[in-house]
Amino acid sequence: MRAAGRLLITVALFAASGAARADEPAAAVRPGSVVRWPGAGLTACSLGERTWQPLDGACWYAIDLEAAGELELVRRSTGGVASRRARIADYPYPTQELQVEEKYVAPPAEALARIAAERARVAALFDLETPRRFALPLAPPLARLPTSARFGARRIFNGESRNPHSGADFSAAPGTAVYAPADGRVALAEEQYFAGRAVYIDHGDGLLSMSFHLSELAVGTGDVVTRGQPIGKVGATGRVTGPHLHFGLRWHGARVDPDLLLGDGVAVEIR
Repeated sequence: MRAAGRLLITVALFAASGAARADEPAAAVRPGSVVRWPGAGLTACSLGERTWQPLDGACWYAIDLEAAGELELVRRSTGGVASRRARIADYPYPTQELQVEEKYVAPPAEALARIAAERARVAALFDLETPRRFALPLAPPLARLPTSARFGARRIFNGESRNPHSGADFSAAPGTAVYAPADGRVALAEEQYFAGRAVYIDHGDGLLSMSFHLSELAVGTGDVVTRGQPIGKVGATGRVTGPHLHFGLRWHGARVDPDLLLGDGVAVEIR
């Protein structure tokens, strides 16, 4: 059994403060990671076109699973504007080969419109920016949370390559209760072709949690939920090889390793 624990922070990216210098090397961060940049008097944090508020005296930057090249991390404070450069390191995750029902590799023609509509509804959720309702670390989605697996794995289904795995898979018996990791509003709860019975919760500040392959849904779209509230039960619906909970997180649109926000992983810190 894993404790939710505090979020672990380690490794200074840069020693200097203030604006980035041309001779200051960019440090490597892995895809799917989280960077924390603490400071005094912080007022705003930015990455690309997104800007958000600091949390617990720091700017937090979610690095997408398929990010590449260099990123400029920017923060604003009462002392001015500062930036740092981060270089995306080589993709560190393994390849995983799985066998599933053929309809989940080559969906029949009559399922294509359904799949497209579901993808459109989900894609709209990634741009949500509502007031923050969560604190870190997040609460575990299962009462007994085993070691997760497969985050970031490049997946091959029935011999065909597909998108990398953007969540953590937790083994659990069918019917095991699944809980909300933080307060929020259910942005979408429905049965989907690939995700099976799924619950998407908007926790504010661009944080979206996703619980897939449920056997039952205990909440509906639009419901307000609290941290630790049951939202469904573990099952084997959708594209699966057996019963488990797929738990995913998007923060400001970026797919990140859930372990980092559940308090069992290691984030990278800028000094």
